[in-house]
Amino acid sequence: MKDLKLGLMLGYWGAQPPSNLVPLVQHAEKLGYDSVWTAEAYGSDALTPLAWIGAQTEKIRLGTGICQISARAPTAMAMAAMTLDYMSGGRLILGLGVSGPQVVEGWYGAPFSKPLARTREYISIIRQVLARKEGVHNEGEHYPLPYTGDGAWGLGKPLKSIVHPLRADLPIFLGAEGPKNVAMTAEIADGWLPLYYSPFRQEVYEPSLSNAKPDFEISQGVVVNVTDDLEQGLLPVKQMLGLYIGGMGARQRNFHKELVGRMGFEGEADKVQELYLAGRKEEAVLAVPDALADEISLVGPKERIRERVQAWRETPVTSLNISARSATELEAVAELVLGS
Repeated sequence: MKDLKLGLMLGYWGAQPPSNLVPLVQHAEKLGYDSVWTAEAYGSDALTPLAWIGAQTEKIRLGTGICQISARAPTAMAMAAMTLDYMSGGRLILGLGVSGPQVVEGWYGAPFSKPLARTREYISIIRQVLARKEGVHNEGEHYPLPYTGDGAWGLGKPLKSIVHPLRADLPIFLGAEGPKNVAMTAEIADGWLPLYYSPFRQEVYEPSLSNAKPDFEISQGVVVNVTDDLEQGLLPVKQMLGLYIGGMGARQRNFHKELVGRMGFEGEADKVQELYLAGRKEEAVLAVPDALADEISLVGPKERIRERVQAWRETPVTSLNISARSATELEAVAELVLGS
């Protein structure tokens, strides 16, 4: 049975930045956590906190989970990745994702169409920058390089990065949910950042992961809650699921709700969305199936959690990313997963 790594998911900021990020990550590093992850939505960015953390740690890997591809041109993303990888001594994991139409079109003022094609082009350009074999060029419709469209002066030429990357094989992970997106991730990326994964329903993703490389990494976010009250312990998980199933997306297209349907809870997901969009949010949370919340989290007394960790060891998942916010929480999870 394989070992599991641990990651610390910091996410993105709320109204104000958290106050204890660096001490928390330093403690996680001492406990043997493999990685720390930041995120972005439409507030704080994912890269700046990692640079700050990287300057005050030594070995923990620094992951963006995720950088939104609509936020930066692919060459700008490659520049930031190369810079941070050098400054951290080769510790960056570049996690990317398309986000969703509400953010892409509402915040970045860009079209959300053809997300798979855009992602494929985006990563191809970043790989070219990192390989530094020739001037970067792309004939695709989304990121044409050199640009020759409306307003072009006709003076652009394929350019090679001035900087020689520290790692031409800098790992690129993708956040993906749909079957085609996950299959593309296994094909072109080094790792995957799923939203929800149940170790008891591996068949949901098996076809999409069939072409993954042997060293392909999967870093799964998991809520850990050590408690003797299982019902209350699952409530935060159900609240999160209620929000994502009910409100994170439009009625006619919600990727998270569609995923929950593929996991075997289609009828329940319909009910959750209906209640949530009707303004009955508390009822929506209670309508989230306990079985779903339980399968994607680690909740209960220590012995129950330790037993359920074994199910994760039997999956392709390589790392569990947790959202601890105290030294005590970090230590409890390290004991249960790493045995430290």
